[in-house]
Amino acid sequence: MTKPPRKRNKATSSAFSDSTLPDDQDLEDISLQENPALATINVTAVEVPELTEQEISDRLHLERKVERAFFEAGKALMELRERRLYRSTHKTFEDYCQDRFGYSRRQPYHLIEAAVIFDNLVEKCERSVHIFPTNEWQVRPLTKLDPDIQPEAWQQAVESANGKVPSHRIVKDVVQRIMERTKVPNTYQLGEVCQILAKDNPELRGKGGCWAIVSAVNEFSCTVRVWDGEYTIGLQYLKSYNYLPTECEQMQVICDRISRVYSDSLEETVKSLLQLLGKVNRSYLTAVEEKLLNVVESEYGREIIP
Repeated sequence: MTKPPRKRNKATSSAFSDSTLPDDQDLEDISLQENPALATINVTAVEVPELTEQEISDRLHLERKVERAFFEAGKALMELRERRLYRSTHKTFEDYCQDRFGYSRRQPYHLIEAAVIFDNLVEKCERSVHIFPTNEWQVRPLTKLDPDIQPEAWQQAVESANGKVPSHRIVKDVVQRIMERTKVPNTYQLGEVCQILAKDNPELRGKGGCWAIVSAVNEFSCTVRVWDGEYTIGLQYLKSYNYLPTECEQMQVICDRISRVYSDSLEETVKSLLQLLGKVNRSYLTAVEEKLLNVVESEYGREIIP
């Protein structure tokens, strides 16, 4: 009797129907996928090439440009002001700077003054000092010192900053110590006549050589009257004429007469005349000057009888 044919085995699971059983490496990969904390991230190291000599030179050149940006701005503003290159669009330098650059009224003068100080430091600092200011705020405290003392103060500030560019605070502290060390008593008297020494102070633009009457005596400055108002000026920008009391009284009368008629609305020739009278280096007016002042007083109805 013929035996019935043998039944075939059932098909294996579809998961392994077309492949072999997973080996240990596959199991390890599956385990890592289930636990990401055990995964290893391979990072390819990228070698950064060193700068060439030309690149180093270019970098230093560009860094100097960034550091000297405030200096270049100050020099440019100084030329714009001195040549009055703003006159075609604006009446005053301050209005021009505000409209063109968005500067406050004092900012352009701070930059101009900082540029002057920067030049002074480069010229007079010891050759061993290669650290110079990188912004206007760092040098602003130096404006309180005479130009001859500014390099000394800057060098001390660099030393206090361990050979780095000093901050505003460090420079200010050094300046304060120098001022205390070299403190000179204010010997000016009320009513004394002195000359304004503008030097490189942009705040005194147009006032250099003018005579002024002391109206208040402060610790390091004096408040003085000139033809167009009162100004508080540091002692280093003043020089006494050493006039006699009677001469000081005569100048007080002349100052009163000029200030009462002076106005920005006056014609340019009249303003120029009054400004020139405010620069005479004697305690009296000549006969011609007296007549001219009388004409101005008569014309504007503000004549004062001395």
